[in-house]
Amino acid sequence: MNRKVILILADGMRPDSMAHLPYVQELMKKSAYSMKAETTFPSVTLPCHFSLFLSVPAERHGISTNLYMPPVRPINGLLEQLAAAGKRSTVYYDWEQLRDLWRPGSVELASYLKGDYEVNDEKHTVAALSYIEEKSPDFVFLYLGNPDCAGHDHGWMSGEYMKSVEGVWNQIERVIESCSDEYTIIVTADHGGHERRHGENIPEDMLIPLMLLGPDFAPGEIEHANIMDIAPTIAKLMGANCAHEWEGKPLI
Repeated sequence: MNRKVILILADGMRPDSMAHLPYVQELMKKSAYSMKAETTFPSVTLPCHFSLFLSVPAERHGISTNLYMPPVRPINGLLEQLAAAGKRSTVYYDWEQLRDLWRPGSVELASYLKGDYEVNDEKHTVAALSYIEEKSPDFVFLYLGNPDCAGHDHGWMSGEYMKSVEGVWNQIERVIESCSDEYTIIVTADHGGHERRHGENIPEDMLIPLMLLGPDFAPGEIEHANIMDIAPTIAKLMGANCAHEWEGKPLI
């Protein structure tokens, strides 16, 4: 395969916070999806992102908190594998710790914004769409951080949190409506949350949404999916090799 892919991740977005939204309901009819995909434990932002991009659990990559520690035995992540296959990748993020997800030289553009997550989510969406129109990169990672911020500030499933989820879905809709003809689009989260925290081995924290929209996915519910399956799926879609250490399985 030789698809182009956009991966959109909304930090802290629980499946039950979005399933009622009309646009999500329509998208579920067109996508392969799971509202009970599993993340890695501990259900903390940096470990979960590393499990997504390196396709191994936290006990393998060694990151158990939001403090980056170089693995004793390094693993090539998704962005390194795509670079080795000659693919052009761009990333947009506003949580600084994500800078260690890729090695120097593996991305064409890494855009970081500091400040208000809600404002940054929109700015990065606009910037990504502009760059896609101008440069047509092979892979785009768009990180949207506001739901996690709202969850910690006001509580998961609070009114403020639900408003933040609606806000990120406004951005996700913009990307899908603009790019779905050219790109396969994957929407997910890193973890959920409860009360004003996350990190526990409970469904509220461990279950994440996963939606895959593109010609290689038959619409319908996916029975079993894990955050570690995302990198192998993207690699297969894009014609890149999986690193031999990866433990996830392609969902196609």
